[in-house]
Amino acid sequence: MSLHWEPATGRADLLAGPVARAVTAVDGVEVAEIDPDLADTAAFCDRYGVRLDESANCVIVAAKRGGETRYAACMVLATMRADVNGVVRRHLDARKASFAPMAEAVELTGMEYGGITPIGLPEEWPILVDTHVAEHARVVIGSGLRRSKLALPGAALAGLKRAEVLPLAG
Repeated sequence: MSLHWEPATGRADLLAGPVARAVTAVDGVEVAEIDPDLADTAAFCDRYGVRLDESANCVIVAAKRGGETRYAACMVLATMRADVNGVVRRHLDARKASFAPMAEAVELTGMEYGGITPIGLPEEWPILVDTHVAEHARVVIGSGLRRSKLALPGAALAGLKRAEVLPLAG
């Protein structure tokens, strides 16, 4: 099955609410409808012929220090893992950093688990983009919903408000 890409700004029905409101400020974003049962990266890539190194995952990290919890999004290629306990924890100046629990991530983002994307996240959250993602000509990411995917230049992710590019993979 092939993907039918079209401008994301014209298909709000394929985007979570926060994503639909924010996507107009990002250049070059396309959306494609997919089978929601195939939203997980490995299944999606296998079914739609997208290479794992063309897909980027968004992981929500909860960083804790002194009784305060702050959240951040980390964008890494599907072939890599974010160094949450090293690079990310130190960058966020946290005593402890871990993946945010699924229910918490869904509630705080207004997006579906398996579709969370950095476009449309809460204003105060930093977006940490791995250098490999930022350098990619085009990456496939979540749309906020499990039934679609976004494609955009890595530079567009790096250019998001609050985005910081650094080597996240450990």
